[in-house]
Amino acid sequence: MSFYEDNGGNDYFDGPDIPDKPVKPKEPKGPVYTPDDPEYWEQPESEWEHLKPSRGNWRFWIMIAAGAVVIGILVSIYLRFFTPYVKDASMAGYVEGIERRGMVFTTFEGIILPYKELKDTTRVYRKDFRFSLTDENLATDLRRMQYANRPVRVEYKVYKGWLPWRGDENVIITKVDSIDPRTILPPEFQPEVP
Repeated sequence: MSFYEDNGGNDYFDGPDIPDKPVKPKEPKGPVYTPDDPEYWEQPESEWEHLKPSRGNWRFWIMIAAGAVVIGILVSIYLRFFTPYVKDASMAGYVEGIERRGMVFTTFEGIILPYKELKDTTRVYRKDFRFSLTDENLATDLRRMQYANRPVRVEYKVYKGWLPWRGDENVIITKVDSIDPRTILPPEFQPEVP
């Protein structure tokens, strides 16, 4: 005996409450194209056509990325070479030497013995203060102080990058002032005033 006969001949899958659905014949599938095939791009538009990347869209994004890279490079060059890293700094000391250098770009290069290094007798002398400048009037003032053996106070800027028309050093002198030796030297080293 079968299941159909055990249940009194009732088929629970056929009945008045379940409508018969017409069976649609399956449509044959067309060929599947890859983006490398020219036919892939010539297929009729579908409801998903707006999701397909357009052919010229990648060029737009490449141009945007290239523009961003160029702007980033220009900003970094400006910040490295044309914006001072240290501004309005000052140093007091004695001018050891100053000279004019350069064939194409003529600048003045010099050395100052920092007073704070000369005054400290407990530590070993560490380094000289090397600088560059392009103003001839400032160079003349520094030379005058050197020959008079007088202390000098300079204001300077420090740049991260080196440019040939600024000089050999990244430290650029912007202002020169003289200092009274009686105020800079300790009392035991002050010159005697008649």
